[in-house]
Amino acid sequence: MLSRNYKEKTIEWILFSVSVLTVVIIFLICLFLFRDGLLLFKDTSLMDFLTGKFWYPTSINMQFGLLPLFFGSLIVTVGAILFAVPLGIATAIYISEIANPKVADFLKPFIEILAGIPSVVFGFFGLVVLVPLIQKSFNLPTGQTALTGSIMLGIMALPTIITISEDAISSVPSTLEQGSLALGATKWQTIYKVIVPAALSGISAAVMLGIGRAIGETMTLMMVTGNTAVIPSFSGGFFASVRTMTATVALEMGEVPQGSTHFHALFAVGSVLFIITFLINLIADSIKKRYRFKVD
Repeated sequence: MLSRNYKEKTIEWILFSVSVLTVVIIFLICLFLFRDGLLLFKDTSLMDFLTGKFWYPTSINMQFGLLPLFFGSLIVTVGAILFAVPLGIATAIYISEIANPKVADFLKPFIEILAGIPSVVFGFFGLVVLVPLIQKSFNLPTGQTALTGSIMLGIMALPTIITISEDAISSVPSTLEQGSLALGATKWQTIYKVIVPAALSGISAAVMLGIGRAIGETMTLMMVTGNTAVIPSFSGGFFASVRTMTATVALEMGEVPQGSTHFHALFAVGSVLFIITFLINLIADSIKKRYRFKVD
């Protein structure tokens, strides 16, 4: 008995140590990121950075305006949401409520495999297949557009949205479904008037996490969006080349002199990206807690 208690205490101590170490590592990453990012504001005002319309890091009169990069990320993410959310929720409903159990068991592993494919492979696929297709279909000078990036990001966000939405729908108590059917509702009426509303909190969390997955993607966007740092319009901007915040950091960090204003500007961009992603995860976590409460 004494040996067993000793083992359990040791395991608890190891788990506690790993948890503390994880928190410390995250804190140090944040400290490192924000420390270098804040040094930008010795040379550039915060307002100029947040509201600047031009990103000219190598010109004589250097300008580090965030808006072209922010709107580039925003339009690609919005496009990815419009593509992935309806498709992901529909697939989750089909797997959990309509598909034969054998078909569902066949589909789930493929969705999980989709989540494990490296970003660069998605980028190659987009560059070789989707970019020429978009260019020919819309008669554009180049297929490397925000639309191409949106579709690729949507595909990459699908596993997150499908998996979490399917869990939420499957967790709806069967008594709700049986009660609805007993009252004379059809299968479809039960799905969209009872099951989906009951799982709405979990589905919302899936969408938020999918957005977080999309806005943090780098490699694929570097390969298919054209990397033009201009503010896109929301009507025709989907057919224009854009540059995202993540792609900017990845493209320029390797060539920028360490300690320069440009170097600190890239860290400032990374800090903004960190804050956005952190807020999205907080919202998703809040929704997930609400979802657990409803199920209990």
